[in-house]
Amino acid sequence: MNARESSETLPGEILKSLGELRTIIDTIPALAWSSAPDGCVDFVNRRWQDYTGQSREQSQGAGWEAAIHPEDLPGLLSKWEESRDCVADMCEARLRRFDGVFRWFSLRREPLLDESGSVTRWFGTGIDIEPNRRRETLHAAEQRTLELIADGASLKDVLDQLCCSIDVQVAPSVTTVLLRDPDRECLWHGGGLGVPHEWISAIIPVPIAEDGLCGRAAFLKERVIIPDVATDPNWPDEYRDLAIRNCIRAAWSEPIVTKDDEVLGTFALYSHEPRVPTEEDLALIQGAGHIARIAIERQRSQESLTAALEKIKNSEARLRQVIDTIPTLAWCNLPDGPNEFLNKRWHEYTGLSPEESNGWGWQVAFHPDDLPPLMERWSELLASGESGEMEARLRRYDGAYRWFLIRVEPLRDETGRLLRWYGTSTDIEGLKQTEEKLREEERELRRITDAIPQAIVVLDPLGAPVYANQATLDYTGLTAEDVLSPDFRERIFHLDDLERFRDFRRLALARGLPFEIEQRALRKDGQYRWFLIRYNPFRNEKNEVIRWYATGTDIDDRVRAEERTRNENLALREQIDRDSMFEDIVGSSEELRRVLRQVAKVASADSTVLILGETGTGKELIARAIHKRSNRAERAFIAVNCAAIPPSLIASELFGHERGAFTGATQKRLGRFESANGGTIFLDEVGDLPADIQIALLRVLQEREIERIGASKPIPVDVRILAATHRDLNLLAAEGRFRQDLLYRLNVVPIKMPSLCERADDIPLLVEYFIGRFGKRVGKKFRTIDKRTLELFETYSWPGNIRELQNVIERAVILSEGDTILVDEAWLAGEPPRSRDRKVALNEVLNRQEREMIESVLAETAGRVSGLGGAAEKLGIPTRTLDSKIKRLGINKFRFKDPQSV
Repeated sequence: MNARESSETLPGEILKSLGELRTIIDTIPALAWSSAPDGCVDFVNRRWQDYTGQSREQSQGAGWEAAIHPEDLPGLLSKWEESRDCVADMCEARLRRFDGVFRWFSLRREPLLDESGSVTRWFGTGIDIEPNRRRETLHAAEQRTLELIADGASLKDVLDQLCCSIDVQVAPSVTTVLLRDPDRECLWHGGGLGVPHEWISAIIPVPIAEDGLCGRAAFLKERVIIPDVATDPNWPDEYRDLAIRNCIRAAWSEPIVTKDDEVLGTFALYSHEPRVPTEEDLALIQGAGHIARIAIERQRSQESLTAALEKIKNSEARLRQVIDTIPTLAWCNLPDGPNEFLNKRWHEYTGLSPEESNGWGWQVAFHPDDLPPLMERWSELLASGESGEMEARLRRYDGAYRWFLIRVEPLRDETGRLLRWYGTSTDIEGLKQTEEKLREEERELRRITDAIPQAIVVLDPLGAPVYANQATLDYTGLTAEDVLSPDFRERIFHLDDLERFRDFRRLALARGLPFEIEQRALRKDGQYRWFLIRYNPFRNEKNEVIRWYATGTDIDDRVRAEERTRNENLALREQIDRDSMFEDIVGSSEELRRVLRQVAKVASADSTVLILGETGTGKELIARAIHKRSNRAERAFIAVNCAAIPPSLIASELFGHERGAFTGATQKRLGRFESANGGTIFLDEVGDLPADIQIALLRVLQEREIERIGASKPIPVDVRILAATHRDLNLLAAEGRFRQDLLYRLNVVPIKMPSLCERADDIPLLVEYFIGRFGKRVGKKFRTIDKRTLELFETYSWPGNIRELQNVIERAVILSEGDTILVDEAWLAGEPPRSRDRKVALNEVLNRQEREMIESVLAETAGRVSGLGGAAEKLGIPTRTLDSKIKRLGINKFRFKDPQSV
């Protein structure tokens, strides 16, 4: 395709890119918006509209405020008003869903600054953190419960506080705790102020039996769910109307059971509408039930200990008997710290005799890592004489360690003199495991979130799906519940592909090593598209595979393009012959004439040519000119942009592959070298080739033969190689990132393309040429060029070279009125005109060196700018400074991204 046709399709490609960008913004799994510097919203993405139910027009300006919870809006506006000084901020607020339900979101806002540091726009995202808020609420409720117990609050006050904490999350639904009567088979109201008094008065006491809600949960020792009180047969008929009158339309109850399988009571939730509880609802009442069990057990232990302490005044022997019978580990220490007495349960648990554990002998029962901080805390309590708590791991008689909460209380006489220390040790291993499980879930969620821009499915060790990210659900049109169904893979993948890879996938999962498959996935509109699916295992500390992460990359365009290429190869070759770009080399400067003289000399030879120069200087035009004037002009000219092909695909693109060479290679494919056989291949941006491809290219240059991937013998090729780059290959070779021997082979005949500022004498000719070209396209004729415009053209540095000049002229042709071409100074890359003197040349050299240094580090870090190991850290400059330099130098950091890490 020549430059004329390329420029004609450029506006369409830009519009297509803008459309694709809007699709990406609408597809990302987050609510996104942008606003003016004063905070007035001017854009919201599709997910915002779908979630809030607001149209784009309703959300603009201050309309978005209607979706924020009234209690959260003042604080949010106040915080954003304070951060107007170009500071990114993040806050949390409740956002109303289209059905009226509020959920917590993390709202993050980032400013877009101009060169003066002023805010030109705000960009923001909203991430649903409702599950995190629920976990935090549950953790806070647990902490508050433990504090109330430590402060000596009654069990009813503790349970009332627990229910109130949960009620805030489930409102208008309410919760209640029913406690088992130890003397009768029934339940009594133990806590929950939000439950209607009429309802509690009518049902209490609740018999423990096979029907009902809480009584049935206590009887079965398992969770009971009533999704609709009006119709569920397990709901007693005599209480149906009463429940509905008190706004109880659905309910579920969790039994509170000890480790010894003893029922202490139930924790129930009454919903204001008929519904089936979600996993979050069930996790909430399960966690609340666990906290209630801790409160009940500790309250019982406290009551037992209080009773024992009360009886010590009458008989120490009686006290020891009581302490031995209470269901906890209890002990007594002397005022200065040594142990005096340990109850029977302590000895039975640790397996230590009274003689072994007396004095300071009890220390051997604690974990060696926990003993130093335990003794340090114990010394602080001895010095202060105050009560306190500690956590440590205690060794059981069988050698297993479990976490215990140790509570210490001083006993004083009437004068305040310390007589004894009394304490209890309560097993909290289950609580610790729950905390660890929550942390692990958060880590897993964070890993998934990091990969959100790509389709991801999480599988169990056997390959069954357990989770799919939002990008996958949006593509397939399925729900999260569908992911767990046994036929999930059959519903999204082509049956032919499933059958073809069934055994391969099973064996690959069994090996536990990363692998990949190319297969077709069904889009929600009924169309199949080809995907490259990479499977990567995730292992635990024991090196056991506990999860598989499968990432899908859409390669449908590539697959179909390959098919089209095979079918249209002959037509393409004829088109290339017709589309010679030599006529588009415009200019008469000595620098350009020198290049054209070199082209005329080298064209008839068959030597390798290395074309050097900045981007936008027309290196491909020179390559095509060499081919057109060579003895190979009647054969194919194949151009390959090495920087635009992912590293994982470039070997197949250049050298081709055999059928079955790798997963998804369903048929033989000719590479670019074979397609160019007898003609010329142009390797643009050759400096970006990976190391393994550099070795293969060196062999082509030396042996004149290639080897397809999966082939057993080499294939001779007759291809002339033309290469181009804007990089300093000598510097890359010195740094070890480009092979020195390959550089020698490529640099047989170097041609240096001058930048536009070096051939400034050609600017008037180029301007005239582009004005005529674009004017003809839009039907305009221009007689003159504004004098100021011509001065701008001659004094501007043109960092984008001819490509930038072409774009500026095209814009001027479209926007100018009358018969005079006018160019706005602001169009020229945001920098004022400056005289072309020796300082300019020095600045250009410095900018070029700075650009090459930054691009080199970006290549090492795979495009990562910030964070540990990022480009900013390696260069020793702040992230914000590096971002500014990247923007100023026009560096595309995304082309250094590694597709396999996305």
